[in-house]
This record gives sequence, structure tokens and C-alpha cells, in this order.
Amino acid sequence: MAHSPSHNHETLHFPEGFLWGAATSAHQVEGNNTNNDWWQYEQRGAVPHRSGEACRHFERYEEDFDIAQSLRHNVHRLSIEWSRVEPEKGRWDPAAVAHYRNVLAALRRRNMQIVLTLHHFTNPWWFARLGGWERARNIRYFERYVAYIGQQLGDLVDWWVTINEPGVYVYQGYRQGVWPPFSKSAQRAVRVFVNMARAHRRAYRILHALPFKRGSRPFVGISQNVISYATYRKHGFWDQMLVYFSDVIGNHSFYLLSSPKTHDFLGVNYYFRIRLRRARGTLFAVQDDVRDQRREVSDMGWEVYPHGIFDVLMDMADYRKPILITENGIATRNDDQRTRFLVSYIREIYHAIKGGADVRGYLYWSLLDNFEWADGFQPQFGLVGVAYERGCRRHIRNSAKVYADIIRHNGITHRHLQHVGHHP
Repeated sequence: MAHSPSHNHETLHFPEGFLWGAATSAHQVEGNNTNNDWWQYEQRGAVPHRSGEACRHFERYEEDFDIAQSLRHNVHRLSIEWSRVEPEKGRWDPAAVAHYRNVLAALRRRNMQIVLTLHHFTNPWWFARLGGWERARNIRYFERYVAYIGQQLGDLVDWWVTINEPGVYVYQGYRQGVWPPFSKSAQRAVRVFVNMARAHRRAYRILHALPFKRGSRPFVGISQNVISYATYRKHGFWDQMLVYFSDVIGNHSFYLLSSPKTHDFLGVNYYFRIRLRRARGTLFAVQDDVRDQRREVSDMGWEVYPHGIFDVLMDMADYRKPILITENGIATRNDDQRTRFLVSYIREIYHAIKGGADVRGYLYWSLLDNFEWADGFQPQFGLVGVAYERGCRRHIRNSAKVYADIIRHNGITHRHLQHVGHHP
């Protein structure tokens, strides 16, 4: 039986029409989102950093999209800041809506598909003061907002993300208590998670009921932070059960609560895998700190483990739905590490596609260095660096150019693989 050579120089080609781009979110790049809950808590010192002007993307989006276009991106993910379009309950701001319409039109002029996120962690301050996601009756306000944005901007949108990382929002805000509203209540956490699942279901129905001018059926989903779980003891029954239940709860519970039928595609955000071990004398899991093993990590302390994205894509492939990688990136001040990251992770995505995962596109996080929530401005995720001390001047990193060359070939060439030590 003939076997293919173990080493060849053929390009790893992605499917025709594959989407390549990057992502941002409103509060992290726009600046001066004064009407949301994060801004209010920033001013009170409840979080250690203030977003302030952020990257000034609100006024410089044309420049940023020119950069993305020069890097050959054909898709971009961004979010609407709810508190801008509805700064007070029931009062819409036409100027804010017009601004976002101009933003989306700017992407259209550059022939980019648009992935629009409706909720990316921040809430209008008025919504938060009414109890936010803890109260089921407040879902109606989110429904009203979704319908309004759908009516005003729906003709420009290709992919709808109703909610970004609901599990992360609940974990950080209601279990760890390090993000607004700084709660550590399991009961509140469950209530918020269930309400967000209800909100997604209703938003899905609303968007599918709207008569979009472009005449196309809306493509609606969420962006889910998907984790690759592992354990040291491959033959330990309880250890394997810990991995199984962690996967079900962490990666699949929102889909089960909201019903897979209300997801036209699966938005996958992938950053790290978690190694679990059973705490001595209990059946509970604890997470190992991989830095103790001197593994390669990002500046956030997250393990660099390319095979993990293959693992989660094959996990999500069981739903038999299109997959869009809506976030994947690394915080590092070493741009060579970012280049290696891009090549090695994109190669694993190629393998997942060959393994049967219906992956339609890849969006790197992030287009720009930005405000990384409770970590402030120190983490550098951007393909494009931002010199905050020099008026937010942009500079394109070499990793962005390597990524642009991957896009140009719609695949990974042997030259790209040399960044990760693949030599004759």
C-alpha cells in the first residue's frame, strides 16, 4: 500500500470562499462609552482600569478598516454598543444609529462580510439599575433592542451574534465577582445564564421574522468560549468523568438551554485548554497551573496549545452546523510568538476541516490592541499595535503581514510553516 511522504511542500489549501479577518468589540476600542455599566464602575474605581478613549476607533474606523483591507481581510466582526443607541430606557439616539450604519457601510465598501454582535459584555446603565439579566422581565428590553437594530441595520449584516460568551459573562460577573455586577452568588449566576438563553431564543425568532431588504435569510448564533479539557489520568474513571461533565457544562449547556435549533451557525471563541486533576480526597476537579511545568504561555498565562482548537472544532462538529471561529488570539509582546501562534493554530483548523468540521471562517482577536476589561491596556492582542501615548497611533505588526500572506494564498504554504520550525 502506497503512503504519502511524511514531508512535502504542498500548500494546505482552505475551501474556496473561506472567510479571513479579525474582530473587535465596541467598549474595547471605541472610547467614551459613558452610558454603560462598565464605564460607571470604572469611574467608581470598582475595576482597576479605565477605558477612557480606548483606541478612538469610534472616530477612526475608516482608517482601521483601510488597514484591514490592506491586510486582505474579507470579513470583520464588531459589536453595537447598546448604551449608545438607547442611552435611556425607551429613547433611541438617531445619531448613534446613523454612526453605526456608516460603520457597516464602510465595511461593505471594502467588500467585507459583517459579523455583528448585539451584546458584548456591556449593558446600558439604566438596564443594569433595573436588575439587568437577573430579572426575566428585563429580557423584553433586549428583545426591543434586537428588533430595532434589525430594522435599522439588518440589510447590511451577514452574520448575527446575539450574545458574546454568556458563560464568561456569568462566570466573571456572578461567580468570580471580578466584573460588573461583582456578585459571587451561584443562584444569581444560574438565573442570569437561563435568562440569557431565553433572550437568545427570542432574539433568534425576532431576527428571522424581519423582512430584510437584501432578501437573504439571516444567519443567527452566539459566540461561545469553547475550552479544550484534559486530565492527566487517562484511565481514571472519575478523572474522565470530570472532563466529560466540564465539557458538557462549559461548552454545551448554553446550546442545550437555548436549543440547537435556534443556532444557524456556531460561533467559536477559542483561547486555551484546561488541565483538570481530582482534588485529593474528593471527587471535585481543580485546575492545574501549567506555568509550573514551564509550558509556553501567553502574557495572560494561557497555555499555547494549538491542538486544542482542533479538539474543540471536532467537538462542535457533532452539531452538524456551520462553524465560524469568531475569536482566537494571543496576548504577547513578542510578535514572533504571535506569528508562530497564527501559523500553528490555522494549521490545526485546516486539519479540523479535513476531519469533517464545517468551518467557514477565521477571525483573529483582535484587529487592534485594545482595552482588555479588568486587565486594562497591558495585554497586546492586536495584529495592529496602538501607541496610546502617541495619540493612539497605529502600526502594523509583522505577524499581520504573515497572516495577510496566508489569506493571499487561502492556505498555509511551506514558507509559512518555516515559522514553526518546519524545514526540509
